[in-house]
Amino acid sequence: MRLRAWWADAAGGLPATYWYLWTGLLINRVGGFAVLFLSLYLTAQRGASPAVAGLVVGAYGIGGVGGTLLGGVLTDRWGRRSTLLAAHFATAAFLVALAVSTDLRLVAGFGLLLGVAQTMSGPAFVAAIIDVVPAERRSRAFNLQFWAFNLGMAGASLLAGLLAEWSYLGLFLLDAASTVLTGVLIAWKVPETLSRRPAEVVPDRGRGMRTVLADRVFLVFVGLTLLQALLYAQTNTIVPLAMAQDGLGPSDYGLVTALGGTMIVVGQLFVPRLIDRHRKARVLAVALAVMALGFSTLATADRLGFYLAAAAVWTIGSMLAAPPNAEINSELAPVELRGRYQAVFFLTFPAASFLAPALGGVSLQTFGSAHWLIVAAVGVLGAGLHLAAGPARERRVSELRSVSAGGGGRRPSP
Repeated sequence: MRLRAWWADAAGGLPATYWYLWTGLLINRVGGFAVLFLSLYLTAQRGASPAVAGLVVGAYGIGGVGGTLLGGVLTDRWGRRSTLLAAHFATAAFLVALAVSTDLRLVAGFGLLLGVAQTMSGPAFVAAIIDVVPAERRSRAFNLQFWAFNLGMAGASLLAGLLAEWSYLGLFLLDAASTVLTGVLIAWKVPETLSRRPAEVVPDRGRGMRTVLADRVFLVFVGLTLLQALLYAQTNTIVPLAMAQDGLGPSDYGLVTALGGTMIVVGQLFVPRLIDRHRKARVLAVALAVMALGFSTLATADRLGFYLAAAAVWTIGSMLAAPPNAEINSELAPVELRGRYQAVFFLTFPAASFLAPALGGVSLQTFGSAHWLIVAAVGVLGAGLHLAAGPARERRVSELRSVSAGGGGRRPSP
């Protein structure tokens, strides 16, 4: 009985459409192992040099940026369901094409297209959740989404190594099969969630993205999310370099990453109870301060135990930040532009994955262990800025709710 009551509290009475989307995400993430081994596949099976493999993986990343923006636009124009279906079935087709292609030029081209297709679904997925989940339950919905994503990634990481030893072709084909299965589930059970009122004016072609980029309150929030993403990106870019400098090997780094994933899978469902009664700006400020504390301890770390303790601290910070980040993003987006707002928000993560190693590598080489004090200072700065920006965000959310409750009216000023 206690377990059932705990799950009912964690799930929060979410609608059936949400659970179909959630299940699709979990299936897709568990089966999403091809990209994890893309560089190894290129060198081991297609005879690519490390430099060429890096270029192909880079093409995938460039495609991801374009796909995120395209997905945002299509989410608002086509609708959530249509964009999700197009993204999933196109992803499956490009995975198969990538697996059977032998010409490296074709492989690079399909890698670029795979990046486009695979990231198109992100804005549509989140916009659909916002559409169907009442505002008071979105914190739980996004918390469960974050949990499912990490659970699926953990499963994919475990399966990918075994499948790669068996067959790289099988790796790609099974990934494609799981993507098709998700697409079929969406086609079968997920209705179109974008509803347009008869009097609603759809933004003119090209004006929608300009509206997003003129929204100062939202862009400040995106900038603060980028600071947080820069912190967390240290974990898979600069942390392994620092561990290597301290004489620790890949298996030690594997333990550090496994600890973070395990903590999220085990503990994320308990986060709503901790944060629901508090203002989101304060939760995010605490989250970034906790992450800063974790990274600051690396300034004196030289053994595995120190790295594990630091990882436990920064993972707690990231767990606290995930639900309010997604919830604020959903609240700041006008209904007719939800897809575009999601797209701009999601761009912070590929930007961080580029900036973190580019800047962090130079910083680590120049400042040594003091690099982690700089990272901690960025976290503390972000915490303070969240507290400063919180009131403006709350006023904007209140304005948007008033407009929505009134059935239209003047858009809140940027």
